[in-house]
Amino acid sequence: MSGPEARRLTVVIVDDHDLFAQGLALLLESKAGDRFKVGGLTTRVEEAADLVEASAADLALIDLAMPPLGGAAAIRQVKRRRPCTKVIALSGSEDLTLAERALRAGADGYLPKSADPDVLLAPLLTVAAGLRVMPGALLDALLASARKPPDELLERLDDQDRALWILIARGMETADIATQLLVSERTAKRLVAALLHKLGVPNRIEAAGLAGHYGLLDDAQAH
Repeated sequence: MSGPEARRLTVVIVDDHDLFAQGLALLLESKAGDRFKVGGLTTRVEEAADLVEASAADLALIDLAMPPLGGAAAIRQVKRRRPCTKVIALSGSEDLTLAERALRAGADGYLPKSADPDVLLAPLLTVAAGLRVMPGALLDALLASARKPPDELLERLDDQDRALWILIARGMETADIATQLLVSERTAKRLVAALLHKLGVPNRIEAAGLAGHYGLLDDAQAH
């Protein structure tokens, strides 16, 4: 076989568990030695970018839980030094925050360490081809998390504010809002103005749009 399809992809492995890194290297060489070659291993975050650059790696597998800087720092350094290298973040944790941090740092994929080693090869080829990979459950969790209002916004809202936001999102007029909240129309107007200020929006239309973005009405119907 000749041409670009015959070229083996160079992979480096960055993981502070040496046995795991060595086992992964052996797996790649034994299961797919015709597609991948291991360009090197390191257990140190600060060596990741140097290793990737020295081996001209096509792919880097980087563990997220690496002291002292963390795998996200290694991903950021690798992408800064060699943007063409594809990075797959590995994690033994189901911490959504870690996964999000890795993707924001520039990871092209995310895989749990619990994944069956025999199915690891397909995601590597997928990422090498320019696509992104991550478990479906993680993608669902990230999408759900992205739709939730940020914590700093929720901290500014009390129960009445949240109820009022839903009423505004449903298109209720001031008189109807006053009836629902058992207050006068003047008080309802004041509450609406205060809520718009807390939300950082100039009018009810944008408040309703923000509620739709965060799926506020969906949550209200679910409950």
